[in-house]
Amino acid sequence: MDQHRATLAPDDETTGLIDVEQAEAALVEHYPRLVRLAYLILPPGTGRTRRVLAAHALAQRALPRNRGYGAGPDRRPDVELPWQRGTKGPAADAGYAFVRLRVLRLALRAARPRRWWRPPPALPQVVGLRLFPRSGGADELALDKALSQLSGPGRAAYVLRELERLGEHETRTLLRAAGVADARTALEEAASVPEPAGSRDGSPLESAEFDPCSLQARPTDLMRRRQHLRAALVAVVALVVCGTLLGMPGRGWGPSGAAAPPYARHPSAERALDPQRLTRAAPDAWRTASRADFSAWPARGDRVDDTALLRRALAVWARPGRSVRVSATMGTQSGPPPGPPQLLFAGEVDRTSVVLLYDGLRVARYAETGGGDGGAVALDFARLDAADAATSTALVLSRVDGNVRYLTAPWVRHAWVRDLLRPGRAPRPLHRTGEGVTDPVRTAPLLRPCRDWPALQLGSRLVADLGELAPARLTYGTPGRGVRDVAGRAARTSWARTGCRLALMRARGVRTVNSWRFAAQALPEAGGHAAWLCTRAETWRGAGAKVLAQFQPWDTRRGAAGAIAAGADDSPACGPREPRVLAGVLWKARSGHWYLLAAGSRQVTAIAATGGVRGRSYGRALTLPAKAGARADLRARLAGGGRLGPLR
Repeated sequence: MDQHRATLAPDDETTGLIDVEQAEAALVEHYPRLVRLAYLILPPGTGRTRRVLAAHALAQRALPRNRGYGAGPDRRPDVELPWQRGTKGPAADAGYAFVRLRVLRLALRAARPRRWWRPPPALPQVVGLRLFPRSGGADELALDKALSQLSGPGRAAYVLRELERLGEHETRTLLRAAGVADARTALEEAASVPEPAGSRDGSPLESAEFDPCSLQARPTDLMRRRQHLRAALVAVVALVVCGTLLGMPGRGWGPSGAAAPPYARHPSAERALDPQRLTRAAPDAWRTASRADFSAWPARGDRVDDTALLRRALAVWARPGRSVRVSATMGTQSGPPPGPPQLLFAGEVDRTSVVLLYDGLRVARYAETGGGDGGAVALDFARLDAADAATSTALVLSRVDGNVRYLTAPWVRHAWVRDLLRPGRAPRPLHRTGEGVTDPVRTAPLLRPCRDWPALQLGSRLVADLGELAPARLTYGTPGRGVRDVAGRAARTSWARTGCRLALMRARGVRTVNSWRFAAQALPEAGGHAAWLCTRAETWRGAGAKVLAQFQPWDTRRGAAGAIAAGADDSPACGPREPRVLAGVLWKARSGHWYLLAAGSRQVTAIAATGGVRGRSYGRALTLPAKAGARADLRARLAGGGRLGPLR
């Protein structure tokens, strides 16, 4: 499958193609910085609340919708990589440079006077509140007033110089790439802004006055809200009366709670909805079961005998009403159970009634607040068939304020929380109740830089939360030969530089994620060494695997995430069926010279490059001089005489 790429604007040293998923990772990692950039470029006269919402909208629209964005007209297979050297800070990431350019273009477009035929862009909706950044001092107020007198390009030039720390030449180049016709005049406008009085450790643009992610909230017009509320109440009463009149001939909602009215009757379907027919495993069935999976879990929780709760859960599963929030992992059906399902859990968790049901193929999580009488109701599905003892260690019970509670398998004796990004730090014990319910575990951050990634160590197995009902099991080792649990210094160090890439594997129904080092290479000009890793995420449904090839120079800062050299979806590469891979990158040495680096797995005996870079090597590694932005085609010869192309 062709790798998805996006085009990066021309620059002095950074040209080429950027993986759209890498741009998405850069947007997530540097989201507060990009929103601040958009907020400062937008005209201050629009109002602080609308300006804040518009800044968030522009940053979120910076990611292109077309997944094939930026592919060249000739559609040739290319080998590209975010540049490893040359700049410092966030701009060293080519994905960040690409998203920053997109935000700059959108902000400059929004700062222009709107024509009558051009509708305003859609903004995030916040009802009943006015949001605005915290007030600053006299220096910040003076600077905001000075910026309001500049044009949109002038504000952009000032922000790029002061916030992004770009030089005059870099700023002019970036403004031209963003569509500014007269970049020199914009720089002259920016230079006219007086320096703030007083001494500072950093730019005044980094203060809370200009931070649209740290906000204060105040109510809107209360009298107008009351008038709207009275009108809404009258409409709701009229709707209830009409609904009651329409529903009188039938049996009504009855004990089904949020379930929709029944539309058909079938003896087998009715038996599946009878809480008295729910199957329950014996408390010690897992000790003697021939198969250790979810079917061996006993029924746990303080409400396993609450017939009313179980009846509502079964009824909503069979026919969820319009008010029920239903979600399912990729490839998971949300239809009713084929027969009486198995009860895994029923109890109160974080002021919410939770029921876990298993039908042999799926796990359904029913959650309600307010006893099912007008409260919020959610129904989540996850496909978990063909599970074993290693992949059925825990299920998610609740997610509240970025914290997750799990229900662990009955055979799990010890539980810890380990930070993937700090392999040398000892894990901390995770307290559980007698029924296997854990204390809250903080989830990995999404809207700030990846500083830590909590993972659960259940016995010898390591699992990570990817936003689904079942956490994904993490492994390390060569596919088909030595895949094992993440244990030992080499495995933990490898995952420390791979953990942040797990964000690209969310919402895919991932069952296991394996990472293994398929090659090591000496860098030219005594630049140290680099490791080549392949990370493969397998799904519960079998199809839709995600594969990433990573390039990890060992001389970069400790714990830095590896750069993505290539990626593929639904590919057998790096798996038991095809345990081989070939990948390449462009790398810049300290001297400023560029090189094409490529490496293959142990089956590779020779590598050849054609196109913009030509050369050949006999072995598993290739090093060739290159130019910035050069494009090359890679081919490898295997020990058995076959040929192997690069991962894409």
